[in-house]
Amino acid sequence: MQEHDLSERQACKVLNLSRSVFRYQGKKPDDSEIEKELLALAARKPRWGYGKMLAYLKRDGHIWNHKRIRRVYCKLHLNLEMEPRKRLPKRIPQPLVQPVKDNHSWSLDFMSDSLANGRAYRTLNILDDFNREALWIEVDTSLPAERVIRVLEMLITWRGCPCQIRMDYGPELISHRLEQWAKERKIALAHIQPEKPAQNAYIERFDLTFREAVLDAYLFSSINEAREITEQWLEEYNAIRPHEALQGLSP
Repeated sequence: MQEHDLSERQACKVLNLSRSVFRYQGKKPDDSEIEKELLALAARKPRWGYGKMLAYLKRDGHIWNHKRIRRVYCKLHLNLEMEPRKRLPKRIPQPLVQPVKDNHSWSLDFMSDSLANGRAYRTLNILDDFNREALWIEVDTSLPAERVIRVLEMLITWRGCPCQIRMDYGPELISHRLEQWAKERKIALAHIQPEKPAQNAYIERFDLTFREAVLDAYLFSSINEAREITEQWLEEYNAIRPHEALQGLSP
């Protein structure tokens, strides 16, 4: 237009360009509100990825497009670093059947960690396989078979007896005392095969979430502090945290 002294209409006609396209001024969307929500959520839940955050924001009433949330999420560099998966030899899969109702099958497992002073402690995690509800996490320096039975009896008083309890071959879980108790309660002890943790995948996946969110996130100075933080997180896990297997709902 300047070099050849042409009008806008003439120049657009020569270049076969629409005048509306020539006049268009791009508008950058205001993502400040999304950034604020994502940063606040990342500060409270540092181990939540894009999927968890998206499900939480949708359930919280926000109507932002998932692609827009993804773009802002990546722009803020909130992506979690994931370890590359190791190549494993082929194995014959063992089916893990999800119960059709709650309180039918429980999963049980132990975890270990240490306090700030180096003293070791353990946790006993109990999960309902139907809706992944975390029934209880017992925290102490020692959890023998009698303690396991006492915790299970406490759960049975307000939930009733399950049909079976899935567990591994830990020394506390193959004791004659626990076997006798289960026989009296008419509860089947479904021990998984040795070195086959995938057969207890529900509780194994829960263990990873619990370790990342609590055990690795805090340095406890006492057992009571560990119990208090664990109890608070347990309420949040069951009532707030979205779960992929439950289509974004909490247990």
